[in-house]
Amino acid sequence: MTQHFVSPLARHLAGFLSFKRARGYQYKRAEFMLHSFDRFLSLLARKKRTWRLDQAIFAWLADRPDRKAISVAMDLSVLREFWRYLHRLDSHRYAREPRWPILPTEPRFVAHILTKQQIHSLLGLITQLDRPLFRSALYRALFLVLYCSGLRIGEALRLRVQDVDFVRRAFYILESKGRSRWVPFHPSLQGELQRYLQARRAFVGEVARSDARLFVSHNRQRLPISTASGTFAGLYRAAGLKPAHGRDGPRLHDLRHSFAVHRLTRWYREGADLHSRLPWLSTYMGHVDLLGTETYLTTTPELLGLAGKRFGNHFRRKRSS
Repeated sequence: MTQHFVSPLARHLAGFLSFKRARGYQYKRAEFMLHSFDRFLSLLARKKRTWRLDQAIFAWLADRPDRKAISVAMDLSVLREFWRYLHRLDSHRYAREPRWPILPTEPRFVAHILTKQQIHSLLGLITQLDRPLFRSALYRALFLVLYCSGLRIGEALRLRVQDVDFVRRAFYILESKGRSRWVPFHPSLQGELQRYLQARRAFVGEVARSDARLFVSHNRQRLPISTASGTFAGLYRAAGLKPAHGRDGPRLHDLRHSFAVHRLTRWYREGADLHSRLPWLSTYMGHVDLLGTETYLTTTPELLGLAGKRFGNHFRRKRSS
């Protein structure tokens, strides 16, 4: 981002950003947020000759009441770090840290694990996306990539044509969450992707460059997350999985949850040792450790039934021995 800070604290905001990046933090989202706060401070300083930073922070946090509490909490955590940075520069002026509000630091959504029947229902609804004709092929391929590989939506939409290796049958994910990795996919998905590329070529009208985005929108440019999320929300509503209004019901990210739970369920059916398999799933999904994977392991009635059956078999073997 080349934009400069303009408020009375511009020099300190720029210094804080440089300080954080010198310590190894990317701070991409934080930079965007700091520029928003900087613009708010600039307008505030024009209206009031005297103002207090703590009051300005609280006013800015309350300026958009429609935001999720967790988003406000993330912004507040950055501004708390900024206050401590100022304290190190001027311990007299910024002597006492304000009493910050306590906000939730974890999302409050409930994961919706799609059933196999719901997956097939959604695929059927995707075939009805006929304007433009390419739209059906686009969302079928994106849906299958998300469900069959467990990729994050951002990872999928950042894929370039050259990131799909049909020889290795794997996606190359470039620097997601600070790491790059290979994600293998099933031969059945390979056929789907090859058919999608044919449809993409017919829609775009040329052979895709290797560095071109794999998933493109109606304007033949990269498909935005907001457009994909809106389309999938419409599909969920058409399938009766989501109310007509509001955020309740499944989200696009729940395809990743469904992938993880369905993989775990299959291992249960196969009688696999889950303690040895979970690190595989963690690495495949791009997590640093198992704690990140645990978020996706939601209990379902089928999984509970399989776990109960395995425990019963184990108990009976113990009694008979």
